[in-house]
Amino acid sequence: MVRTRVALFVASLSAAALASCARSSCVQAPSSLVNLADEQRRAAAATDAGARAARPRHQPDPGFLADFSATLRYSLGAPTRMSLSPDGARLYFLRSGPRSFVRDLYVLQAGAPARVLVTADSILRGGEEQLTAEERARRERQRQTGRGITAYELSPDGSKMLVPLSGKLYIVDAQSGAARELSSQQRGAPVDARWSPDGRSISMVRGGELFVQDVATGAERALTTAAGAGISHATAEFVAQEEMDRMEGYWWSGDGQSIAFQETDERAVEQLRVSNPTQPSEEPEVNRYPRAGTNNAVVRLGVVRVTGGRPTWIEWDRQRYPYLARVAWPARGPLTVVVQNRAQTEVVVLSANTTTGATTAIHTERDEAWVNLFPSLPRWLADGRGFLWASERSGHAVLELRSPTGALVRELGAAVKFRGLASVDEGARCVYVTGGEEPSETHVFKISLETGASEQLTRGRAEHEMTFARSGGARAHAIFTIDGPRRWSFEGADGAEIAPVPSVAEEPRNPPTVELVTVGDRAFRAAIVRPRGFVPGARYPVIDAVYGGPGARQVTSARHRYVMNQWLADHGFIVVSIDGRGTPHRGREWERALDGHLDDVPLDDQVAGLRALGARYPEMDLSHVGVYGWSFGGYLSGLAVLRQPSVFHAAMAGAPVTDWREYDTHYTERYMGLPEAERAAYDRSSLVTNAQSLERPLLLVHGTADDNVYFSNAALLSNALFRAGRPHEFLPLVGFTHIVPDPIINRRLYERIAEFFVTHLQ
Repeated sequence: MVRTRVALFVASLSAAALASCARSSCVQAPSSLVNLADEQRRAAAATDAGARAARPRHQPDPGFLADFSATLRYSLGAPTRMSLSPDGARLYFLRSGPRSFVRDLYVLQAGAPARVLVTADSILRGGEEQLTAEERARRERQRQTGRGITAYELSPDGSKMLVPLSGKLYIVDAQSGAARELSSQQRGAPVDARWSPDGRSISMVRGGELFVQDVATGAERALTTAAGAGISHATAEFVAQEEMDRMEGYWWSGDGQSIAFQETDERAVEQLRVSNPTQPSEEPEVNRYPRAGTNNAVVRLGVVRVTGGRPTWIEWDRQRYPYLARVAWPARGPLTVVVQNRAQTEVVVLSANTTTGATTAIHTERDEAWVNLFPSLPRWLADGRGFLWASERSGHAVLELRSPTGALVRELGAAVKFRGLASVDEGARCVYVTGGEEPSETHVFKISLETGASEQLTRGRAEHEMTFARSGGARAHAIFTIDGPRRWSFEGADGAEIAPVPSVAEEPRNPPTVELVTVGDRAFRAAIVRPRGFVPGARYPVIDAVYGGPGARQVTSARHRYVMNQWLADHGFIVVSIDGRGTPHRGREWERALDGHLDDVPLDDQVAGLRALGARYPEMDLSHVGVYGWSFGGYLSGLAVLRQPSVFHAAMAGAPVTDWREYDTHYTERYMGLPEAERAAYDRSSLVTNAQSLERPLLLVHGTADDNVYFSNAALLSNALFRAGRPHEFLPLVGFTHIVPDPIINRRLYERIAEFFVTHLQ
């Protein structure tokens, strides 16, 4: 209670108010901090006078921020969720208007313009869309901000599609768009609804139980019972959804006669509460969230016939391997279960007997740091003669074909540097994958299942994404280049365009100009955005737009990713991004450098990258450097001004993890180990325990309803800073989660960020 009041008091202070308070001692700054700041200002004044006089005045596009916010970062109106009919003749996609969150379902065929197939308004007949708490949480895990039709699934024969909308299910004709409601007598909105393999039934989760409904008759059957009081069925637990990239909690057998389902017991998982500060009379939302070192959900796997009956429970050593990572159940092949130990140093592929529940280990992957999980793997071939797997034993990820017993048959495209599986074409005996040598680009490759030989299908400095038809090679292709606008294309197997996929997304009036470079002894990839009207010979303060953590890149060959960097640069900055060790697509050793070092390794690389850039580009004024980021980037920004105040002179930390004890088990323990065993590492990396070191301006921003990185992270840091007498700004985003889609809030947030850096760096 006391800490919350202190934090909110600090949050109410504007940048100007804080500056005024520091001058008048209403917030007493330590004398060493004041003296240091005075000395730095005096020392910098003489050397910077000439450069500042020569620096031109910049005027950012006055309409950009309104456009950026109203278009959700220019994403609204772009085609998304593209898929193809089994024969590749039709392409389906979702699209909203350029300034609307409401998506409609479109169809595109050769020789005809794209047309609207069905809309939420036509189905609901003007009624208001309603979302359950479960669906809101699921969309949060998927980072889904759209409304209207946000998901659909084609039937196996491609004649119909399943559309969930406003707590109900609809069957839509895939050619005419005619829709009918799949009525139900059961309570609870359907979640994760899917077709059976034969297309005759629909499976779904209602109220934590698994149901199957006959499409023709509407008859329903509950396949699980006894959910409630912390136990649920057929739904993935939090860490599976957020950290394992596994959204599903049940799996149809290939023959459509049985379903494997997850039972989740969360009774021992810590409960965290999210309240609405503007409505103190409301009951807080209660979430089961396993913080590092605390209890995870207890998960087991059952198999039940679709005709009903008692489940068979699949047995493995769940004490040793508590994480259920992946499940696959092909038409020809065994129920395959991938489990992981808590330290994430071992992953075991199990073949399960669905009659007895017994399992046999057919492959084990080990790594002294951690084993990465790859989406869509294992993937069995349709003939049951083997499955696809990926390993990093060679030093980078390689796709493999393994026999039913787990023996290695052959490597597939060893030189590709595998990133993800896009499609398997059984008829053509090939697979399509993403990969590539250059970490700032993504390319698509075709690999022979018979020989392992690969063919690169895409070229140029770009990010490529493809979705394929089940057979024949037709595909939907998204192309994001560094020097041009985004494009989407409907292509044949030969790569020739059948038709462009139309987008109505707005492009910025002044698109960003980006220079991608490689710098430093470690060959860091970096992106540089200079202000418009850049004057050679002038020197500019620098802003480091950072993420720096595992699993995500800042430096990509997609121009649209830099629109905000350009707007900030147009205030008179040079904005840079640097991908250091730990970021993906640079091989095992590069990524595993973070093992036990989520703090110093990423920060050291940002410092080294900045110094290398400054040495090459004299226009970068490294005596005035700001840093900002969100999530892990927010953590690294806060760490930067605490640990390296001589390098970083101001920071905006958005939704930061401020102490790794406050983040979830599966992510945190992968890199840091258990808190009780690694107390020194947790203390060393904590922003909270190092709060007294703050010597630079810090703007702390966090959503009060964040259920991924909880608001308590920011509150704990603000309280520690306040107690240590360290002035800072704290901006709570009331009612917002880890994502902030609201146009007004987005606009005000970036106005505040720009004002903060102009005040403290210029």
